[in-house]
Amino acid sequence: MRIVVVGGTGLIGAKLVPLLAHAGHSAIAASRETGVNSFTGEGLAEALEGAEVVVDVSNSSYTDEAAALEFFETSTLNLLTYGAAAGVKHHVALSVVGTDRLAATEHGYFGAKLEQERLIAASSTPYSIVHATQFFEFLHSIADAATTGHIVRLAQALIQPMAADDVAAAVASVALGEPVGGIVEFAGPEQFRLDDLIRRQLSAHNDPREVVADPLARYFGNHLAETELLPERRATIAPTHFEDWRLARPAA
Repeated sequence: MRIVVVGGTGLIGAKLVPLLAHAGHSAIAASRETGVNSFTGEGLAEALEGAEVVVDVSNSSYTDEAAALEFFETSTLNLLTYGAAAGVKHHVALSVVGTDRLAATEHGYFGAKLEQERLIAASSTPYSIVHATQFFEFLHSIADAATTGHIVRLAQALIQPMAADDVAAAVASVALGEPVGGIVEFAGPEQFRLDDLIRRQLSAHNDPREVVADPLARYFGNHLAETELLPERRATIAPTHFEDWRLARPAA
């Protein structure tokens, strides 16, 4: 089966392509690095020719709603349009646990992600949307976005993150299955207080910043309710624990 992975050279895509190839499929990494641009359409028709499955793990480099919305709307419509012309039978997209809740209360980046999901659901192409919790690999980015001076101010929220390897495996399992016509959720095996987890990660890397739980702190511009980032009970739980993931990587 020919499977085109959009964003195939990024964090998840670079892990996903080998998984699909190892399973015996023709997995194509489509990204600007390989001459394919889902936003402009450059190289898209050629990349999708003969594809049965499209997996979109691309992401906007912008977190503000207007720019993110432009990216996700344009790229998603291009993928759906070119995909339909190529005869794609399954459109898979990676999104974020809590997107619908955050979009309803705060809009912003998550409003753009929700619009992406709506476009996919409204299309004529059979689809599956994968909701994953935050990645261990993004903990430093979360800290950086919340830093002022030497203080990291984080919302008083719970988080149930997972390893990028597990995210790639989850997306692969969905891509190789039948379209679900809805959302499937995946999450890590442990819940943490957001401030506690970031504190542990920074400490492991000898980062001197002070981490503070602040009820007024925002998460990439969004106010968070305590459980807003947590998955539903029906979520599939990934195997990798935080400490196992951390110990497998050398500290800076």
